[in-house]
Amino acid sequence: MLGEQIGELNGQTISTRVLEDIGRGPRTEVTDHQVGTLCGAQVDVTVTYVGTIRPGGTVAGNGNGFVVTASGQTATFTGHGVGSFTGPGQLTWRGALFYETTSDELSSLNGIAVLFEYQVADGKSEGRLFEWK
Repeated sequence: MLGEQIGELNGQTISTRVLEDIGRGPRTEVTDHQVGTLCGAQVDVTVTYVGTIRPGGTVAGNGNGFVVTASGQTATFTGHGVGSFTGPGQLTWRGALFYETTSDELSSLNGIAVLFEYQVADGKSEGRLFEWK
């Protein structure tokens, strides 16, 4: 069951790279820097993900990232999702994140799945994160 919203992030693409097609479809690697809140803490997030365009036009995404709180505590995460084009240079993403941390501020992220929804347009992203109970 979808739980409460635990985060809200706004980001900016800092790099994009076209990768070799390895037989699964066109691939792009994107690195995004985001700021916002997570579990009540102010955070900076850096994430790099690879999006592969599938035959039906959706995008399969896999990535890794890290979180730094305002007090310097950290967490790492992996994520998996699916994106859909909503216009030129625009995507909507849905998926799940899995965190690991020793941070007191972010310890509630250990052992749960965090569901996300992101809107991406013109190199900017807006995302909301939810606990999955």
